[in-house]
Amino acid sequence: MIQFRRKPQKFLYSLVLSICVCLFAISISTPAHSINLPTVNPQLIDTAINYQRQAEAELIAEQTSIGQSYTFNRFAAILTGDEIYPNAVSTAAAGVVGAALSGDRLIVRGGFYDLSSPLRDYATDPLVPPNPNITSGVHIHKGAPTANGAFQYALQVTVNPNGLSGGLKGEYQLTSEQLQALNSGGLYVDLHTKANRAGELRGILKLQS
Repeated sequence: MIQFRRKPQKFLYSLVLSICVCLFAISISTPAHSINLPTVNPQLIDTAINYQRQAEAELIAEQTSIGQSYTFNRFAAILTGDEIYPNAVSTAAAGVVGAALSGDRLIVRGGFYDLSSPLRDYATDPLVPPNPNITSGVHIHKGAPTANGAFQYALQVTVNPNGLSGGLKGEYQLTSEQLQALNSGGLYVDLHTKANRAGELRGILKLQS
């Protein structure tokens, strides 16, 4: 009986997600909102908006499948070596993150490109002391732009065959403290590589209009 009830819910979720993805694809060419990010390559801005829409589609599908109305805030970050603290990193790499928040649920999607070296492997090159929650080379931290803040979450990473680019995703239930930090520009994403163990890319998750 339990399995019988879950199958329709799973089917409904998949159906709603498919519809949302289709609507997202149709709307890519139409600006949906302004974006509050540093002056960078316009292609990165477009990519950030696309990742935001992916995250929004996931939230809409989730909440529609359980009969809830959906409202959300959008966030985005452009990851660069210039944001690494205390010493900026000279790199041709870039990263883009888009996120959607509904209540305390945050969905993150993103990508990274042209790294100087593969991502740091914390299984073979751990922190001292090790942190078992750090399962990838890309993390969300809580802290100011001019400080190295506390680790919050690791993102799931899919690395392309070249080892220097790939995709990012994460889905989290935020605490009240993390929500306050996110809404005030106090959460940032950073990426660590073998050549830049302390960080090659970093960017603040900024609330978008």
